[in-house]
Amino acid sequence: MNLRRAGLTGAVALTAVLALAGPAAAHAEVEADKAQALAENVTLTFVSEAESASGGFREVRVVLPEGIAPADVSLGKAPKGWSLKVTDDGYVVGGPALKTGVDAEYEVRVRQLPDADEVAFKTVETYSDGEISRWIELPKDGQEADQPAPLLKLKAAAPGATPVAPSPSASPTPSPTPSAAASTTTATADASTAAEAGEKKDDDGSSTGLLVGGAIAAVLVLGGGAWWLTKRRASATGG
Repeated sequence: MNLRRAGLTGAVALTAVLALAGPAAAHAEVEADKAQALAENVTLTFVSEAESASGGFREVRVVLPEGIAPADVSLGKAPKGWSLKVTDDGYVVGGPALKTGVDAEYEVRVRQLPDADEVAFKTVETYSDGEISRWIELPKDGQEADQPAPLLKLKAAAPGATPVAPSPSASPTPSPTPSAAASTTTATADASTAAEAGEKKDDDGSSTGLLVGGAIAAVLVLGGGAWWLTKRRASATGG
């Protein structure tokens, strides 16, 4: 009798444990084809387990760990119609909503993993019915988190492995270009030419003025001489 009661009690306890563990079973995970620090061209596979009873996954947002730049991530395999959009601190993968109960699985390619023992990818999942699941907590004091972020443990870097140069985030401010300098030179030359043309014009004007003045003086001289000659002839005739 006591054994039977003990068995029933154990079965009830086990059922209760399973019932409590059921809702927390859904989670997000990450795996890598090369889980090693400073490994290059690594493919990461993410799986978000469906937990909504009324909607399917619409998008998954990931915050990248320190050492992985958003510009160094590209989308690999993904649900049909889904695409990747880079954000300031990570990326968003999404598209047409998946069927209710279907897990969201996709791959991204990373240029290089950081030099660390483990890296966390905080994940926020959005369903078509508006439900949001946040897998963003990190282990603390050796205790497992209630909503753990996908965690990837890395082996030590290979001998001689070094960090690659970071992807350019912005173009440097350009220095004055040869064309600009040439334009400046051309403008200066044009200004000089215009000045010279003005001086030449002034010179031409002065020369023309001198010629006109000389012509007028000559006319006056000739007129005065003609008048004097006429008067002299008149005097001689009268005499």
